[in-house]
Amino acid sequence: MGFFDGKLELSVTSASGIEAVTKRELVNLGYQPSGAEYGRISFDGNYLDCARANMFLRTANRVFINVARFKATTFDELFEGIKAIPWASIIPKNACVTVNAKSFKSRLFALSSIQSITKKAIVTSMGALFETGGKYAIEVVINEDNVLVALDTSGVALHKRGYRTLVGEAPLRETLASAIILLSVWKWDRPFVDPFCGSGTLPIEAALIGTNTAPGLNRSYAYENFIKAPSVIERVKEEANDLIVRDRTLRISGFDINKDAVSLSMRHAKNAGVSDNIHFQVSDMRTLHSRYSHGVIVTNPPYGERLLKEAELKELYRDFGKAYRSLDEWSAYVITSYDNFEKYFGARSDKTRKLYNSELECKLYRYLGAPPKKRTE
Repeated sequence: MGFFDGKLELSVTSASGIEAVTKRELVNLGYQPSGAEYGRISFDGNYLDCARANMFLRTANRVFINVARFKATTFDELFEGIKAIPWASIIPKNACVTVNAKSFKSRLFALSSIQSITKKAIVTSMGALFETGGKYAIEVVINEDNVLVALDTSGVALHKRGYRTLVGEAPLRETLASAIILLSVWKWDRPFVDPFCGSGTLPIEAALIGTNTAPGLNRSYAYENFIKAPSVIERVKEEANDLIVRDRTLRISGFDINKDAVSLSMRHAKNAGVSDNIHFQVSDMRTLHSRYSHGVIVTNPPYGERLLKEAELKELYRDFGKAYRSLDEWSAYVITSYDNFEKYFGARSDKTRKLYNSELECKLYRYLGAPPKKRTE
């Protein structure tokens, strides 16, 4: 039995602040994840589960196969530990190997040295590497002198779904957009509005969630090219297609004052296959209104000197607050890096959560409206 054929220890990484959302996703997929450690969550599975995690996780950055764990306090111990891994059962002789290193609270902390020693140990174990074939990305994480060696199965980071060919200014990562929606009270049968839709990421992710469409259907993965592993991509694609709910009527809207942004949103929604599920329109946030009650606003408004001046931001947030309060028992989730958001929005949030959009520290502000009354049979 080959390395990829039996039980595997898998792990996923997610951005700071959304690890609990990723862990909940794993539980919903049927796995029993560990706690998050420096943004990494481990769980047991097999090679098909590795493919499922890549396909279905909306908030994870990458999916790894944990190849080995050992302790190392010297570079000699690191070399011997890496060399002892049965690399010939994992990668082919012509593999093009890259190494990424991370170190936390450990005696080995020189990342470039960790990378070079890891590569040397792999070459020694294999006898040689011709590096004319497919790419294999290895990650070495040393935490308090405990080494984890992991094989990246995602390739391109999972936030790149494949539908967003162009982006506007200050784009929101797809994984973060999904996390915010999953943190919200929105469900598919409630109205959803993004009054600053930009390139359309939040409405599109909402439509994917609302139709139970896997976020990874329209992209490829590194594991598809692992020569020594079984082919599982068609099985997981078939599962993903079977799970799509195609007959739901969603009330998702995206508005923006910039007509080019709206055109871009419509193009991205078409790429994602959800254009029939979203209403996009050129509209000023100040005219926001709805005949529905108990809807949910999820949005990433302009912030920062690059997009608007301070005086413009204050006015924008004041008007946004007025527009929100004119709606009938709506909830709102607003992510921004602007520290005085609550002051100019005109209300203190029910809860705030620190999140990161790439490297930019932001806060997610939650405003809860009354929940809809339960329907009677």
